[in-house]
Amino acid sequence: MSQHALVLQSDFGLDDGAVNAMYGVAYSVDSSIRIFDLTHNIPVFHICEASYRLLQSVSYWPEGTVFVSVVDPGVGSERRSVAVRTSSNQYIITPDNGTLTHISRQNGIAEARYLDEAQNRLPKSGESHTFHGRDIYAYTGARLAAGALSFDRIGPEVSIDSIVKLPVMEAYIENDWITGTIDILDVRFGNLWTNISRTLFKSLDVQYGDPVEVVIKHEDTKVYQQTLAFGRSFADMPVGKPVVYINSLDRLGIALNQGSFAKTYHIGTGINWRISLRKSI
Repeated sequence: MSQHALVLQSDFGLDDGAVNAMYGVAYSVDSSIRIFDLTHNIPVFHICEASYRLLQSVSYWPEGTVFVSVVDPGVGSERRSVAVRTSSNQYIITPDNGTLTHISRQNGIAEARYLDEAQNRLPKSGESHTFHGRDIYAYTGARLAAGALSFDRIGPEVSIDSIVKLPVMEAYIENDWITGTIDILDVRFGNLWTNISRTLFKSLDVQYGDPVEVVIKHEDTKVYQQTLAFGRSFADMPVGKPVVYINSLDRLGIALNQGSFAKTYHIGTGINWRISLRKSI
């Protein structure tokens, strides 16, 4: 049997046995399976962050890798479960609640299937309706990774267009200002990661060292305005000073050298957090 890696993501944390139980289920399918953690520290119920963390990781794994992502505030409800094959041939098994938004938009989904929860369920777990991460997703993901289940047997094919997407805003340029959203934080360091691509930012003809005017708003309230330098890395600025840079996903970021920009200036994430930039004159 062909075997591939299984990568787990959830909002379960590591304070109890939930993640350990998912490991146990996977090993019960095949004790030689290779299991890795993407993260289990997604803020509870934060579907958008789960979506972004998949974007951050999936394309760097080999073809055939199986991802299980469980941030599932609707567990036990009528919400749909799906399995998808990405355009670069990794697989993701997840509730269909918006977790696939970023992968769908930026990596691409080649095929999607309805995950039949009655057929793809850990034996003798039929009376449990609150831990689908263990009983359905980890179990099915392990079977797919181990080669015990083929993708086309997970369930009937569904339209890719029917996959649930979260609301997003495309970054745009208008009157020499680029505006985008603050999608997520580089959590441990407090850097802001935006949806503004390097290509769009470079259309302002900004060179390393040039000043850039930055305005951040939460809904209609301005919470930050300052002129910052565009640098290659954090160390281009003295400790405690902010810098505009290109992050590891080729998107625009804002950081505070050896400090947390987000905590210092009380910046959040999501579609209601907007950032605008222009080359300072």
